[in-house]
Amino acid sequence: MAKGKANMKKDEKAAKAEKVKAEKAEKAEKAEKAPMPQIDDFKFTGKGSFKIADCPTSLEIDASEEERYKKKLEKNCKRIAKLQEKLYAEHKEGVIFLLQAMDAAGKDSTVEHVFKLANPALMSSYAFKAPSKEELAHDYLWRANMHLPQRGSIGIFNRSHYEDVLVVRVNEMWKGYSWPARCFDMSEKDFFAKRYRQIADYERGLYENGYRFVKIFLNVSLDEQKTRFISRIDEERKNWKFSADDLDNRPVWDKYMQAFEDSIDATSTSDVPWYVIPADQKFVARWLVSEALISVLEDIDPQYPEVSEEDKAEMAECKRKLEAGEV
Repeated sequence: MAKGKANMKKDEKAAKAEKVKAEKAEKAEKAEKAPMPQIDDFKFTGKGSFKIADCPTSLEIDASEEERYKKKLEKNCKRIAKLQEKLYAEHKEGVIFLLQAMDAAGKDSTVEHVFKLANPALMSSYAFKAPSKEELAHDYLWRANMHLPQRGSIGIFNRSHYEDVLVVRVNEMWKGYSWPARCFDMSEKDFFAKRYRQIADYERGLYENGYRFVKIFLNVSLDEQKTRFISRIDEERKNWKFSADDLDNRPVWDKYMQAFEDSIDATSTSDVPWYVIPADQKFVARWLVSEALISVLEDIDPQYPEVSEEDKAEMAECKRKLEAGEV
């Protein structure tokens, strides 16, 4: 009898485990069928007025879906690698992948994850830090021009020429430039309106000369930034990422958000749009950024060059010589 009760308990336990397993499978199936965010919902082309307050910093995707997003990202990375190879082989258009964000928004890790299967030999990367003496001796777009990728390549701008309408504006650095009075003898509003026009003209000129932009703003919240800063302090392996100077921009957060809003509003066009990506959940942000990059690469639609009949005949002759041991 005791043996019978033990078997009953064993059966009940097994049935319960099967039920839990079935419920998990059903939940996973529902999650897989759930609609994914559409990248166009985060794209701004200059139609209407851009308001950063209308842009979420998080889509509040359930943590149980993280694995699904990672798998989708992995698939996108493979697609990016294939498109990159075709872009290089065709050698007609260059792509400028531009990242702007507040500190700890995930710029470096986004690049690491989105381009992890891309060929580094077919890319370039430049981090826009405080300008050097040589860079300050030129106009502010000079260093961006110096680091443009060749056609057929992807150039990553970690920060960019937009620093000159962001940090320069918030910290009022433009007032200390050694320029002719005619260049800055005006209100702040007029000065930066002029710069927005210059940037829009510059980007349009590049677009008309064979370049595409993928302009990404990683939109992280003030609270999430705080969480990530504390993590960098608490976790020893992350200490190298943190600097006390990182806190300097928190008291002027609202000024930065206004600067971002004005910049995006003034420089978004149908040919050179901005993508404002919710960045509080990294697994969501990375996938969305990969979607933005793919949308641009697929719009380019690069193709492998066609081989002429003459070239085919020449290759056939080379193959014959190799197989015959003549060379």
